Amino acid sequence: MNAAHEREALRQQLLLRALWRDGSAAQSLAGWTRSLPRDGVGSAQGLAAYRGNAAAVAERALASTFPTVAALVGAESFAALARDLWQHHPPQRGDLAQWGDALPAFIAGQPSLANEAYLADSARLDWAVHAAGQAADAPDTTPALQRLADTDPTALRLLLPAGSALVDSRWPIASIWRAHQRDDGARFDAVRDAFAAGRGECAFVVRHGLTVQVHALDAPTARFHHALLAGHALADALDAASGLDFSVWLVRALREHWLVAVQPMQPSP
Repeated sequence: MNAAHEREALRQQLLLRALWRDGSAAQSLAGWTRSLPRDGVGSAQGLAAYRGNAAAVAERALASTFPTVAALVGAESFAALARDLWQHHPPQRGDLAQWGDALPAFIAGQPSLANEAYLADSARLDWAVHAAGQAADAPDTTPALQRLADTDPTALRLLLPAGSALVDSRWPIASIWRAHQRDDGARFDAVRDAFAAGRGECAFVVRHGLTVQVHALDAPTARFHHALLAGHALADALDAASGLDFSVWLVRALREHWLVAVQPMQPSP
């Protein structure tokens, strides 16, 4: 990299830090720009304009990543939440699609949202859906099911699609998420029933093709998926999932495209 490129890279770094309201960087940037040609706009005014535009872009990006949370709190409240997150947990890279992982914990720490305790878990689920959407495509192959019949389950592992995740909650977050994917008068009926019953849900996030799906799992299936995602052998996963009917699970897994591969366990180093 030549001197001109190094100078430009440093200027861009200072600009990004100033946008995040780093005072020392803003002062350095102001000194840096004194020698630049004037166009009628001072560096302070230009930086303020950049900040305003960057914050607006960040709000839109965050709303795209957390659509359920945005719908639950409303546009005005979500915009304020996005601005607060911008101040406390600014982006660390230029791609705003990678920004927002701090939002669930940030929501959980907000006293003003204490009465909406399900919001933090809804944010966790939105983030898991967002991450699954960016995961690698599943291989276009059929799982080698014959291994299930001729191989000891202690020597096998089942692979779920890349990006698959589980979000456990004391709230019906899968029902809340699914309700916001529909547009009919009865879409919140299941949510109201779940809240009335005090029922929580374990949401399973899985991608098939271009579509990310969210399923509410029963307790045995949730324990089974936890074990599979942790890389445990099939035998250990079955032991952890007392009450699971594996044949029923397998039929559903094939139908829902949950099962990517049946592989031999790798020997421990």
